[in-house]
Amino acid sequence: MLAYSPEHLPPKAPLVIALHGCTQTSAEYDHGTGWSSLADSLGFAVVYPQQQPANNPKNCFSWFLPGDTARGHGEALSIREMVEHAIAAFAADRRKVFVTGLSAGGAMASVMLATYPEVFAGGAIIAGLPYGCASNVHQAFEAMFTEQGHAAQALGDRVRAASRHRGPWPKISVWHGTCDPIVKPSNGEDIIRQWTNVQGLSETPSSQEFIESCTRRLWCDANGEALIEAFSISGMAHGVPLATTTEESCGSAGAFFLDVGISSAHHIGRFWRLHESLVEMPRAAAPVSATIQIPADGGSSLIVAAAEGANGSAEASLAEGEERQGRYPLDPNAVKAAGLVQN
Repeated sequence: MLAYSPEHLPPKAPLVIALHGCTQTSAEYDHGTGWSSLADSLGFAVVYPQQQPANNPKNCFSWFLPGDTARGHGEALSIREMVEHAIAAFAADRRKVFVTGLSAGGAMASVMLATYPEVFAGGAIIAGLPYGCASNVHQAFEAMFTEQGHAAQALGDRVRAASRHRGPWPKISVWHGTCDPIVKPSNGEDIIRQWTNVQGLSETPSSQEFIESCTRRLWCDANGEALIEAFSISGMAHGVPLATTTEESCGSAGAFFLDVGISSAHHIGRFWRLHESLVEMPRAAAPVSATIQIPADGGSSLIVAAAEGANGSAEASLAEGEERQGRYPLDPNAVKAAGLVQN
C-alpha cells in the first residue's frame, strides 16, 4: 500500500484509490497520471495499491481469477482493507471514496465497484473490462481481443450477484481509445451496458457532446443527475488520456500515458465533484513527491497477505506495522505493457 496526502490535509477530505496496469508500479502510475498533483490542487488523499510479483510476475491485478474477484476474498478484500485503513489514517470522508485504474487496474476497478458498491461513491475505468467477463487466463484473453456480445441483463446480473447491495450505486466514468489494440473498445461499451442495466437506465444516452477528438456520452436519472459518462477518444491506443500542454496539464506522457489533449484525471475529478471539496492547500516551496509505504506485518504486502489466504485482518497488521516515508523512482519509460500479459 502506497499513499499520497498533501500537507495539512483537513479531515473529511475525499479519498481516491488508483490501480496501476500490468508491469507498472504504483509510483510510475502516480507519475504518469498525475493524481497526486491533482490531490495537491483539490485537497484529497490517494492510495496506490501495488501488486506483487509473488501474485503475478507481470504485476497484473488478478481481475479474472474467481478467488481474487469475489467479495471477502483475495485481492478484492485486500484492497478493501486498504481503503478502510486509509479512511482512518487520513480521517477521510467515508461518503467520498472513489476508485480508478488502467487496463488490468481498470478491470480491477470494475471488480471493486461490483463487489463493494456501498464503499465507493464513484469509479473510473480506463481501457478496462466489465466485471465478471472472465474466470481464467484463456477467457481473459478472449474478453480482451474479441467482441463478447453479452446481453445487458446478463452483464448487470453479474454485478447484482456480487454483493447484497441494491443501491444507490456508484457513479461510473468510462474511458477508451477507438484504436486500442490491447483491450478491444467493445469492452468499454460492455461496461456502459453493465452499469446502465444496474442503474436502471436506458442504453440510449441522455446527451452527447464532442470535446476536441473525444465523444462524451452522458446518462442521467429522472432528476437529471449524471450517473454514467463515457469518453471515446478518436485514434487513441491503449493508455491513460493526458493533456500536458493545456491549462489542465496533469501527468507525464510516456508508455501508456498518452498526450491526446484531454486530461482524464481532471474530467474524472469533476465528474466525481472533487472540486466541490476544494480546500486551499498550503503550497510547499518545492513540489511534494514523497509517498508513504505502509507495510503489513513481517514486511509483506497487504495484497500478498490476503491473496495467500492470511486469515488475520490486514488492518490489524497495519496497526502493528511502522509507517515509513521514502522516495521512489518515477520513470514511465520503464513501463513495457499495461494489458494482461500471459505468464
